[in-house]
Amino acid sequence: MRFERRHGVLLLAVAVWNVLTFGMFTRNLYAAYAAGEDRATGYWVAHSVLIVVNFAIAGVLGRLGWKALRAPRQ
Repeated sequence: MRFERRHGVLLLAVAVWNVLTFGMFTRNLYAAYAAGEDRATGYWVAHSVLIVVNFAIAGVLGRLGWKALRAPRQ
């Protein structure tokens, strides 16, 4: 399978989607924490790790998508 520009567009779109959705999730999680929502520490840690991992995935997908878009056509 060849890596084409359309794959790059898809990867960039998924990366942007991850950033937007997990950005909102981060904002909502912080608002719940600031409001003093009573949850176990594991809840806050697990969701924080989930957010960090998904932002890392978005970074990797964005980088691959950008490389695919910038690659010369053959």
